[in-house]
Amino acid sequence: QVQLVESGGGLVQAGDSLRLSCAASGRSFSSSAMGWFRQAPGKERDFVAAISRSGGIIHYIDSVKGRFTISRDNAKNTVYLQMNSLKPEDTAVYYCAAKSRASLFNAYSVPSEYDYWGQGTQVTVSS
Repeated sequence: QVQLVESGGGLVQAGDSLRLSCAASGRSFSSSAMGWFRQAPGKERDFVAAISRSGGIIHYIDSVKGRFTISRDNAKNTVYLQMNSLKPEDTAVYYCAAKSRASLFNAYSVPSEYDYWGQGTQVTVSS
């Protein structure tokens, strides 16, 4: 069982930065691939970024490439999402997800591939 707790969301202006954190409980973090997803009101939950177990494989949705950076610290059981140059269209609830017993060299972009989800953290970007 893995519990995920996100933090770091907030209200910012366009062009600002935020760093989201997702702290995981349990001893399986290092064997889990991790992902960030977001859901805007009235829309489906969309993939944002994913990172493999060791951090060597990373994927981003095109709209955040060059602005967002996903990273993980296996010693701290934490995954991060650094978000720079934020835009109003980045406004959403951001969710952290974990895929347990993941393949060593895969990062996953489909929500159904993940086993555990956090409660979400709101990010609001004003224009």
